[in-house]
Amino acid sequence: MVRPFDLEEIVPEAAGGPPGRRRPPGNSAQGLAATLIADYTARTTAWLPSAAIVALLGEFGVTSGAARTSISRLARRGVLEGSRDGRYSSYRLTRDAATDLSNGGTAIAATGVDSDPWDGFWTIVIFSMPEQESTRRRALREHLRWNGYAPLYDGVWISPYPMSPQLRAQVAAAALGAVTVFRAQRVDLEADADRRPVDAWDLPGIAKEYEAFIDRWTPLLSRISAGAVRGAAAVRARTEVMNLYRRFPVLDPMLPIDLLPPDWPRRRAQEVFVAIYDGLLEPAQEHVRGVVSRVAGRPCPEVQAHTVAQMAAGTRDEPDH
Repeated sequence: MVRPFDLEEIVPEAAGGPPGRRRPPGNSAQGLAATLIADYTARTTAWLPSAAIVALLGEFGVTSGAARTSISRLARRGVLEGSRDGRYSSYRLTRDAATDLSNGGTAIAATGVDSDPWDGFWTIVIFSMPEQESTRRRALREHLRWNGYAPLYDGVWISPYPMSPQLRAQVAAAALGAVTVFRAQRVDLEADADRRPVDAWDLPGIAKEYEAFIDRWTPLLSRISAGAVRGAAAVRARTEVMNLYRRFPVLDPMLPIDLLPPDWPRRRAQEVFVAIYDGLLEPAQEHVRGVVSRVAGRPCPEVQAHTVAQMAAGTRDEPDH
């Protein structure tokens, strides 16, 4: 029997394994820089002096050299675009990066929101490919994984949701006639050998990740309510909680509530995330504005943090080009 679609396949470092393609951005210098710039300029696509970005990264223990290297690499990857004024350089998110981050923010904000009532039907993808077609087989599996499908058996992948038009096109291109797709209901055999479709997912592993997140961040809530987290500490906490919580749209296939165990911790994790991310918005924004203003030599109201609700709406101002 095929093993469940477990956590190690999606985020290998959860089990100490090697990083894979699905590894989300973490606390690397590039990951921190991208998160910081997105958290405070995604709505306005504002320019930030490179010296301000370096100073902010320095508050996370990133050296000046590593910070400047990370900025350069983000620019080469098309995440940032640069501008020079004499000896001074500034950077902002590119249009494509801002759009991608806005879409990603919408997915992050939707984590924890209950889905519509489930109709009881499963989408079943059945495929068979010869061993010499391993590249196509891997591509098909990757498309399915990215869309929340899991392997119930070898060559049989399932999801409780209808297949999107985009995934239909990806599956058709990857499989080239070696695949069949159904929408069907499960028949309960009332026997010990009857495997539940939901067992294709590693629900205990996902729940453990949610519970670890809740345990780690809940103690901070009382300090935020008391206004005791300010300045650089507010920026660090807000950035770190985002870097950790952003994994959940990848880890959690967002199965309908009907299929989940009682007391599933997704909603509580979302409540903790919102309380911290939104609760630290004002002190973190004030600190980032202060750092940028000191470098720029002027007030910088264009440095604007956003709430989780604003991320869900995906709203941003268009940059001037």
